[in-house]
Formats: sequence, structure tokens, C-alpha cells
Amino acid sequence: MHWFLDPIQNHYADFTGRATRQQFWMFILVYIGIYVAVSILENIVGTTLLTMLFSLAVLVPSIAITARRLHDIGKSGWWQLIGFIPLVGLIIMIIWMAQKSDIGANAYGAPVGGTVPPPPQSPTPPQSPQSSAE
Repeated sequence: MHWFLDPIQNHYADFTGRATRQQFWMFILVYIGIYVAVSILENIVGTTLLTMLFSLAVLVPSIAITARRLHDIGKSGWWQLIGFIPLVGLIIMIIWMAQKSDIGANAYGAPVGGTVPPPPQSPTPPQSPQSSAE
């Protein structure tokens, strides 16, 4: 539940920074689970207002976490608009959301959850023993 509540409580309309694959997909998974539960409850009660209110309440955080996920792969948050292209846009968005994060800092900041990993070091050749001349 932390994966769903953190973007809502701490990053409700935060369109800056980056979000990892795990943060994004866990948010989506919990969102879908709650949406299904609310839909079932709505069918029992006999109203259509609950899912609409839930969707509206989570609309801004959903757009924000998607923008931060796009930032994590080095793309502008405006690329979300490609999702309006029928079928092709959805496929492109799923592929982008599943990509690995950019290693190191990019135009949108440092990676979430830590510092930039140090570059790999090249192996140093073994030192020859110094001979002492006496």
C-alpha cells in the first residue's frame, strides 16, 4: 500500500524528478486492485459515482508519476500525450514504462534511491618488485 500512498501523499502534483520502474508499476498494480474493489462495491450498492470519484481523485498523481517515470528514461513528461494515438500510443507507452532507468544523472536529475554508481575501474598492471642495489 506504501507504493500507492506515497505518490498521493508526498508527490500529489510533483512533475519534477524521477520515478523508478518499481515505483511506477507498483502504483499501477495497487490502483487497479483498488479500482476493481471499488467497482465491485459499486455494483453491490447500485451506483456509478464511486469509481468516477476514485478515478478523479487519483488522476493528477497518475499523470505525475507517469511524467516522473518518463523523466527516468530521459524523456519529457509531455510524451504521455502519445497515449492518445489509438493502440500504437498504448504500446509505445508500455514499452517506455518497462525500460530500464538511465544510469546516472540525466536532464531531470539524479537517479532515485541513491548516488551515481562509480565508473568501472580498469585493472592496474602488477608492479614489478624493486631491486635494491647494494
